[in-house]
Formats: sequence, structure tokens, C-alpha cells
Amino acid sequence: MRLTFSTEAAPKAIGPYSQVVVHGGIAYLSGQIPLDPGTNQIVDGDISAQTERVLQNLKGVLEACGASLGSVLKTTVFLRDMADFPKMNEVYGRYFSSQPPARSTVQAARLPRDVSVEIDCIAAVL
Repeated sequence: MRLTFSTEAAPKAIGPYSQVVVHGGIAYLSGQIPLDPGTNQIVDGDISAQTERVLQNLKGVLEACGASLGSVLKTTVFLRDMADFPKMNEVYGRYFSSQPPARSTVQAARLPRDVSVEIDCIAAVL
């Protein structure tokens, strides 16, 4: 059975997609960008602040569907500039300090709303 979930703890979808789809005990999360869910505005700050907001958004969506950061299996990080990798990685490491998930990181030519980072993930629903 395929289920979709949404939460106020992350920005509303800005197109025809779901925040998360759960199927067969696996949660497939749409990419999150650094939008504050309360204001729907991009957070101020550098790549560290943007990464922090993205991971908070992912955490909110994960919790809404019965998963958690600890159950994330795989992430994909999209960066506007690969030179931002060290700062993004430092923040990311605080969220995934124990048994981190598999990860791909790529530089993207352009991200939605010209943000510096977008992250999506796949997680087990506990």
C-alpha cells in the first residue's frame, strides 16, 4: 500500500508532489530546501545555516511518517557550489553522527529558488 504524508514541520510542497511517500516500509522523501516552514521564506545565512534548516525540515517529514533521522538509509545532497562541501558536511555530521546513511553529493547547476543546498532521503519506517 502506498501512503503519502505531509506536515507543518516542513514547508508545504510547492508543486504537484508529496513531502513523502511510504511504500513497503520505506519512506521516500522529496528534496528539502532551506525554507522556514512558518514563513515559507529562505532562511538567512550561509551554507551552514541553510543546511541546518534543510535537515530540520527532513527531520519533521521523517517524524510525520513514523521514521527518524536514525532510520535514514540514503541521502542525496545537491550543492550549488562544491566549495561549500566542508561546511555542509560539518552540519550534516552533527545530524548523522552514529552509523551515518549512505550518501551521494553532487554539484547542481541550479537549485529551486537559487538556494545553496537541497537534500532528499530514503528511510525505513520503524
